Order: sequence, then C-alpha cells, then structure tokens
Amino acid sequence: MNNSTFAEIASALEGAEEILIASHQRPDGDALGSTLAVALWLRSLGKKVTTWNEDGMPEKFHYLPWHQMVTVPASSPRAFDVVVALDNAVKNRLGTVWNGVGASALLINIDHHVTNQGYGDLNHVDPSAPATGQILYEFFLDRDIEITSDMATCLFAAISTDTGSFQYEGTNQRTFAAASALVGAGVDVAGLSRALYEDYPRRRLELLRHALNAAKFTCDDRVASFSLSLEKVKELGVIPEDNEGLIDHLRAVEGVVAAVFFEELEDGKVRVSARSKDPRVNVSEICGQFGGGGHPLAAGARIAGSLVEVETNFLEAICHAIK
Repeated sequence: MNNSTFAEIASALEGAEEILIASHQRPDGDALGSTLAVALWLRSLGKKVTTWNEDGMPEKFHYLPWHQMVTVPASSPRAFDVVVALDNAVKNRLGTVWNGVGASALLINIDHHVTNQGYGDLNHVDPSAPATGQILYEFFLDRDIEITSDMATCLFAAISTDTGSFQYEGTNQRTFAAASALVGAGVDVAGLSRALYEDYPRRRLELLRHALNAAKFTCDDRVASFSLSLEKVKELGVIPEDNEGLIDHLRAVEGVVAAVFFEELEDGKVRVSARSKDPRVNVSEICGQFGGGGHPLAAGARIAGSLVEVETNFLEAICHAIK
C-alpha cells in the first residue's frame, strides 16, 4: 500500500462540500479526539460536516470540546462528497455508519494500526505513530493549518489516551514534540488530565472490584484475565464505556506477560481485548486467528460463541504463543 500524501488528502477535503467523519465502534479517546479535531478544522473552512459513530458520544468523553457534534448514524443513506474514516483499522468496524452513506462518496482512511490494509480511495496509514491524533497533528503542521485551542485539546486527549499517558511502546521524541506544541496551542494539561483520569463514575469502581475478585491467572501465572457476563453487567448497572482501562490493572501485575478481558455481548459474540508487555507475544497476530487485529501489544476481536467457549479457546492460543 502506498500512502497518499498530506497534500492529496487536504486537496480532496478542501474541494468537497458535504463531508462525513467517522471512527470505529466502541470509540476511545483517540477515535473521538481525532474526529472532533478534523471536524473543527473543516467547519472553519465553511464545509458541511457530519460526525458519526455507531455508539454516539459516550458520556465519559463529554470533556472534549464540541463533543455534542458526534451523533449516531442516520438510518437511511445520505449523499456525502467525502467520508473520512479515522483510527479505524478495518472498514466494517465503522459498523452502522455505512447504513447512512450513499455509494458515491470518496473514502479517506487515516490510521495508525499495523493491520490496516488500506481500504480507502486515499489512505494514510502510519503504524509508527502511537496514535491517529499524532498523525493529524503532523498533517496540520505539514499543511500550515492553524491548530486552535479546542483542536489542540482534542488532539492531546487522543495522543494521551492511546499512549497510556505517554507510557506505551511507540511513544518517542516525536510524540512529545507534538504534545509540547499542542500545549503551546492552549491545552490545559492539568484540567484535561483530571477529566481523563480522575473523574470516573462510582459504578466503574464496582466493576473494577468485580474484575479484580474474578481475575484468573493461567499459563504458569503469565496470563491474567477476567470475564464480564451480561448477567453481571445488569447486576452492576454498568455501561460499555466503564470497561475502558480495566485490563491495565491486570497487565501491571509482576510476572504477567499478557492480559485479556472477555466481555459477553448481546449478539451472541464475545468482545476480546488483549494486551501484551513482551514484543515477542504479538496479540495482534493472536487476535488475527479469531478475525480481529490491532497493534502488536494491544489488540482485540469479536468472536462468536459462549463466554466460556471463547475464553477457553483464546487463552489456549495465547498460552501457546507464550510457550
């Protein structure tokens, strides 16, 4: 796959009028921060901008400027000149977004997942970037586009969340240079960090309590995992966004090489999130065996089957990879 240049992508966007910006199902800070930053830039150009996500804007991300712009997709097709898919490795992970898109739109794909094979008409995929937000910062810098304080806040949130607050693999001088420039553009680091990491609802604490009590250690204690059934979800009154980041508590245990979270879904599938601390254990490849993908140290999949069945099969596969 040959990457389209920033100039080619900018030209396509600047020449369009009706533009849709979308990101993956169960969006994280990178997906939503990136979406809003691009939307704010295009709105400043006078474009008619729509921002969709299958799950809308989760409550926990309401700290993002202009968060109300992100809505659920329309139920019937609309005509767009361009669709921009951000932080989305596989086309079908946009989910019901496609129900609202007419057939003639140009598709631009901007992403940082190594498993992205370039499904767009224009593609810019950079797996060396630890967040799509960093690619977009570099896009704005390359095209001499002014980054407003609201855009900077969205991009900083995108980078911070996808790097584990600047701790994960891939975080480097380039990342800190972007973060420094964004702070210079008006990010309130202390205020944003409180919203990002210190403002969780109490129900999430109850979920964490359950996760820690239910944690399992397998493969000679090198794999830590926990499962969340639909019955437990109902009992605790939690919502999907409460799950984010819980797996990191298991990943942080001494001696654990990989951590896995299994979440039972309504459609007869199980959502699997996997994390690795050892580059030799590539969870993207393991998830790929089950139709998923992602990054070498952080990946996921949605697997048909019961919670027990999926848990058994996936843990067997990850233990085989470790051994």
